[in-house]
Amino acid sequence: MQLLGILLNMGKGSAQGSSNFSLIFMGAMILVFWLFMIRPQAKKAKQQKAFISDLKKGDKVITIAGIHGTINKVNEDGTLSLEVSPGSYLKIEKSTVSMEMSAALNKPAVESKA
Repeated sequence: MQLLGILLNMGKGSAQGSSNFSLIFMGAMILVFWLFMIRPQAKKAKQQKAFISDLKKGDKVITIAGIHGTINKVNEDGTLSLEVSPGSYLKIEKSTVSMEMSAALNKPAVESKA
């Protein structure tokens, strides 16, 4: 906190130096905000969109509501027919499928070394 105060007080001698420093400081803040907030969210949204477009019949999925099932049919209107138990089907939106929980469900079991 004191370092910021010292840096801000350095340019008080000349108005031009102070405005240049403020401009650089504001640019650095915007860059940090973009790197840590906006970029990761955009990357995750892109992965989610690719995951949803790759869903196919037979995939085991979990919805964001916690419903487990197997995809029976992928409809053209953005919905899925999900078999939750033998002979029982639900029609759900593709966007309700959780990428993280479904990936954890489908990952191969790790062999333990005894």
